[in-house]
Amino acid sequence: MDKKVENQTQLHKKQVHLFYCAECEDLARKVAAHSDLITLQSINWRNFDDGFPNLYINNAQEMRGQHVAFLAAFSSPGVIFEQLSVIYALPRLFVASFTLVLPFFPTGSFERMEEEGDVATAFTMARILSNIPISRGGPTSLVIYDIHALQERFYFGDHVLPLFETGIPLLKQRLHQLPDSDKIVVAFPDDGAWKRFHKLLDHFPMVVCTKVREGDKRIVRLKEGNPAGCHVVIVDDLVQSGGTLIECQKVLVANGATKVSAYVTHGVFPKRSWERFTHKSDGSGSAFAYFWITDSCPLTVKAIANKRPFEVLSLAGSIADALKI
Repeated sequence: MDKKVENQTQLHKKQVHLFYCAECEDLARKVAAHSDLITLQSINWRNFDDGFPNLYINNAQEMRGQHVAFLAAFSSPGVIFEQLSVIYALPRLFVASFTLVLPFFPTGSFERMEEEGDVATAFTMARILSNIPISRGGPTSLVIYDIHALQERFYFGDHVLPLFETGIPLLKQRLHQLPDSDKIVVAFPDDGAWKRFHKLLDHFPMVVCTKVREGDKRIVRLKEGNPAGCHVVIVDDLVQSGGTLIECQKVLVANGATKVSAYVTHGVFPKRSWERFTHKSDGSGSAFAYFWITDSCPLTVKAIANKRPFEVLSLAGSIADALKI
């Protein structure tokens, strides 16, 4: 390809200006490092004396006619309002298109009403995001990874186009690098995880666990599959306290697993619950050989840095690819 044709091809590729919340700066820089077509842009995240946001979008005038994206992290209710203010403002800058990347949809586990009075906050969040102003190029593209309940994809209105991605390819790539890659068995802690992920991992032998009630307790049991003599990797979309993973690990070892690891796309870990999984300096501690998470929850990534058995599988390359669509 001669230089002129190469330059014309480059011009026709989608150039994206990526804004990001303060929490996502490290991830945003990794995303931009994956492609010369992604340029980082900044926002001044300031507050008035009363605590309410005082925000400024840098280079706003230059965004006219450009493809613009925002990398968000709704890690707590306190940071959602300031980010929504920016998310609603960016499409109105006469941009060519707008993409919102929200790797972790945080209210996803509160998706249904079980009795009158329950509030399905996942539906509320979907309604809020569905009302992002339409840009010059049409509806907002909304990129989410491993949303908790599959039916939540139908919560979004026509003003956004949800693009549901998964972190599982990162896990598969890592598993093939392991010295015992021929001895891997994938385990699901419940039927919900199996439904969500089994088609993406169908070339691995599988084990399915289940939770049963015994009085007031919920006990994890082996439902199907054989973990004996294998390195078993428990796969789920997210972890909070980690209690289910620990109970699942005990059942797998009791049924002959030689080693147990875990993968979750979203390491939420409220109240530093990740601490129950770390290896101690004396070699004691975690019963898990590896614990893989992605960088969808940036605060967790900082907290578990250099702490065994945790490894972070970055979504940066996948996000960069999604922004080019």
